[in-house]
Amino acid sequence: MDCNGNMAAARKAKNDEFYTLREDIDRELPHYFNCFRDKVVYCNCDDPEQSNFFKYFDENFDALGLRGLVATYYSPDGASYVSGISRVGEKLVEVRTKLSGNGDFRSVECMDILASCDVVVSNPPFSLAREYISMLMESGKAFLIINNLNSAICKAVFPFLNDNRMWLGNTSPKRFLQPDGSLRSFGNVVWYTNIDIPKRHRPLSLDCLYSGNEGRYPSYDNYDAIDVSRVSDILYDYDGTMGVPVTFLEKYCPEQFEILGVTKSWCGLASKIYPEQVQVSADGSRKVVSKLNDSPARIRRPLDKGTYYECNGTEYVAMYQRILIRKMKDPGV
Repeated sequence: MDCNGNMAAARKAKNDEFYTLREDIDRELPHYFNCFRDKVVYCNCDDPEQSNFFKYFDENFDALGLRGLVATYYSPDGASYVSGISRVGEKLVEVRTKLSGNGDFRSVECMDILASCDVVVSNPPFSLAREYISMLMESGKAFLIINNLNSAICKAVFPFLNDNRMWLGNTSPKRFLQPDGSLRSFGNVVWYTNIDIPKRHRPLSLDCLYSGNEGRYPSYDNYDAIDVSRVSDILYDYDGTMGVPVTFLEKYCPEQFEILGVTKSWCGLASKIYPEQVQVSADGSRKVVSKLNDSPARIRRPLDKGTYYECNGTEYVAMYQRILIRKMKDPGV
């Protein structure tokens, strides 16, 4: 199974026991080194005995200038604790107190702890990404968390990225430790944060021209946009709407591009809605679906292979999900 397949399988099985490697924390956290001074950090999905996040902040408590460190974690049997580190005189003191509940980040007592802290840093359950991110945004706290890149185009998450209230971090963790000691690889895990970083203000270098290469950038049938299949192919001389891969978010500079939406039915940017469609699979099987209304589409060409869709006598191909962007106009234009 490939790396992205690993993530899909884990999400389906609700397997959330993936521990962040210290090497990935050491690569990402230094970019925020000055953001923690005089702050209380809350790791709200972290058992201090296992969490490399807790260990990182414990070891770097003074270097980061922390005021405090708190961690809680979910325990299925209900025996969970809150661990806190603070300075008492010249010493760092850790206090461990039993929680009344199981440590679920959504519980009243964990939400009360969240309210008293400044910055959340954690690797929350992948299966609860939408709920977790919505909770963080509602809290108004600064945060740096790990999650699946595909969460970015969920209805509950995308508006925060679209409104520049949240963005992606600097690096991409690739491997995670499981409880049995084995390593699991994923190809689409990123850091999400609302802490400003220099990277997000660096413009993407654009070298590709639309003029003379129009055939490489087909228009969608259901969106007023052209398809750009790779981030490296984003156009220098095109001012209209482009559909780009979700990985664009890793390069997104808000001073350079405007995010208009995503090719999902709930976004409301589609130029047409398809009535009943019949999906024709590669093996010839047929079934009624609504796929074309939740992805960009184009009319099927003679050389196209694989699954296609019939609608009102026309054959269509569903394309990959895209984020719709447009270049920002130069000041004064």
